[in-house]
Amino acid sequence: MSEHSANHPAAAATGRPRAVKAVIPAAGLATRFLPATKAVPKELLPVVDRPVLQYIVEEAAQAGIDDVLLITGRGKTAMVDHFDRRPDLEERLAKKPELLAAVQRTTELAAIHTRRQPEQLGLGHAVGYAESHVGDAPFAVLLGDEFVKPSEPLLPAMLELQARTGGVVLAFFEVDPAETSRYGIASVEPAEAELTDVGEVVKVTGMVEKPQPEDAPSNLAVLGRYVLPGRIFDAIRRTEPGSGGEIQLTDAMELLRNEGVPVHAIVYRGTRYDTGMPLGYLQTVVQIAVEREDLGGEFRKWLAEFVNSDAAGGSGT
Repeated sequence: MSEHSANHPAAAATGRPRAVKAVIPAAGLATRFLPATKAVPKELLPVVDRPVLQYIVEEAAQAGIDDVLLITGRGKTAMVDHFDRRPDLEERLAKKPELLAAVQRTTELAAIHTRRQPEQLGLGHAVGYAESHVGDAPFAVLLGDEFVKPSEPLLPAMLELQARTGGVVLAFFEVDPAETSRYGIASVEPAEAELTDVGEVVKVTGMVEKPQPEDAPSNLAVLGRYVLPGRIFDAIRRTEPGSGGEIQLTDAMELLRNEGVPVHAIVYRGTRYDTGMPLGYLQTVVQIAVEREDLGGEFRKWLAEFVNSDAAGGSGT
C-alpha cells in the first residue's frame, strides 16, 4: 500500500466513491527521441537520477492512489522492471543505506499492473484497454510525459471534484494565445458556486483540437491529467476514429458531455514539467537539477559559468 493512501478518504462527502486507481498510457514509440528510445522506453529517460515514469507514479501515490495500470507496448517491459524488487542489487547496497532506500522506494510506491496495447490507435483506444482492470469505478489517467511539482499538487483536488460531480474532470493550464495551435483548447464558463472551494474550477462547454489563435475559444490548454467515470469505456466503444484516424479520448469525453455528463476542469497555476519533446525534457532536467539540495548550488554555479562563457564565445569547458 502507498505510504500516502491512508491520508486520503476513499469517498467524498457526497457518498460517491473517490478514484483509487490510475492508468498511465505508455505504449507510444517516442519517435521524437530516437535513436535513444529504440531500446529504452521514453518513460524511463532519467530526470537527474529518477526516470520520468517514477515522478508520475509518485504523483499518483502522493494523491492516495496505490494501484497503477501501465498501458504498454512492445519492448517496454523495462518499465515494469523498474518498480520490481532487485534482491541482488539490494544486497550489494546493504552498506549504502541512502542508495538502498532509494531503490527500495520504487517497489513501495504502488502496485504496478500492465496491459498490452497491440497497436497505437489513439489515446482513447489506449484508455479503453483499462476497462477490465478499472471496471465501472472512476479512475485517473496520467499521461506519461508530464508531471507537476510535488509541493504544488494537482491530482488531489481533481479527485475531490470528480467525487462531488460524478462526471469528467480535466486540468487546464494557460498558454500564450499565439501557441494555441499546439494544444487542445477548451471553451469554458463559470462553475457552480458550490464547487469553487476545491480550486479554480470552470465548467467545460467544449474542446477544440489545436485551433489557430484567431479561432481559439480561450487560452486554456488541456494538461495531461484526467479523472474519468467508468462510463467513459462505453463512450470510447461508440467513438468513431477522429483526428489522425485514431480513437480520441477528447471525442469520447465530448460524447458524454453532449449526453449530459458534467465536465469540469481545474485551472492549474503550479509548476508543470513537460518531457514530451526534447527541448521540454532538457528544460525539466535543468529545472529539477537546480532545485536539488544536493546538486543545486554547484550546478547553478556551473550553469551560470557555462552560459556566460558561451555568450562570450567560449567553449564552456
